[in-house]
Amino acid sequence: EVQMVESGGGSVQAGGSLRLSCAASGYAIRDNIYIGWFRQAPGKEREWVATIFEVETYYSDSVKGRFTISHEDAKNTVYLQMNSLKPEDTAMYYCAAGWPRDWARPNDYNDWGQGTQVTVSS
Repeated sequence: EVQMVESGGGSVQAGGSLRLSCAASGYAIRDNIYIGWFRQAPGKEREWVATIFEVETYYSDSVKGRFTISHEDAKNTVYLQMNSLKPEDTAMYYCAAGWPRDWARPNDYNDWGQGTQVTVSS
C-alpha cells in the first residue's frame, strides 16, 4: 500500500522558516519517481510549489529562491525547506508522488498525503 504522510506544518510570523517532511511508503523515492509539493488556500485551486526527480528540482516562480526541495533516501523522505515565509504562503501543503507528464499539474500525480497546515502571520 502506498502512503504519503506530511508533517512539519505550523504557525510562524512573516520572515520565519519551516521545514515540511513527506514520508513515503510503498515505493522508494530514489526509484525515478517524481515527488511534488502543492498547496491549497481556502477558496483557491491547488497550486504547484515544487517537484524533485532524482537530482533535478523545479520550483514555481512564487517560491523560487525561498523554498528548497530535497530528499533523504535513507529515510525515504522528501523535505520542503521554506524560508522568508510570507502571509500569502498560508495554505494546506500536500506532497504527491507519480510520473506526471506535467509536474505542475496536480491531476498527473497518483498518490497524495493528507496535508499539513502552514499559517504565516504578518
